[in-house]
Amino acid sequence: MLARNVYLPLGTTAHKQGRVAGENMVGGTRSFQGCVGTQVVKVFELAVARTGLRDAEARRAGFDPVTVESTAWDHKVYYPGAHELRIRVTGDRLSGRFLGAQVLGHWRAQVAKRIDVFATALFRGMQVDGLNDLDLSYTPPLGSPWDPVQIAAQAWGRHAQPTTRPLI
Repeated sequence: MLARNVYLPLGTTAHKQGRVAGENMVGGTRSFQGCVGTQVVKVFELAVARTGLRDAEARRAGFDPVTVESTAWDHKVYYPGAHELRIRVTGDRLSGRFLGAQVLGHWRAQVAKRIDVFATALFRGMQVDGLNDLDLSYTPPLGSPWDPVQIAAQAWGRHAQPTTRPLI
């Protein structure tokens, strides 16, 4: 995303870099494709996750960020055990480019699944609005027809209303 070196001491990044180094030591030509800083941690009954840039980081990187927070249920509320998720989405106001997300919810609410969807979108340079086009799974005990990821993208779109379409 930033196309520059950043210190992120994450196990997933270390494993990928180790694989690249190992492959190249035996004659390969693989290069490290970078990372978007995806992380998740369980704190008591909560899971907290992030990927990409937060508002202040995006501003320092030269973007005009808009961050919108929304809430959604992890699955249909008529099905027992639903948990509320809080999701923050950051995108660039002018281009609509997706820049980052944070998710907070009960540890059983599939927070890691949601942040991984955001991380994939970020790694592929998607627009915030593009998250709505993803074909995500649904069944009432595990989700909703509009996943919380998409509900958060829709909330961002209503608030940010990008003024131009990207050239990407």
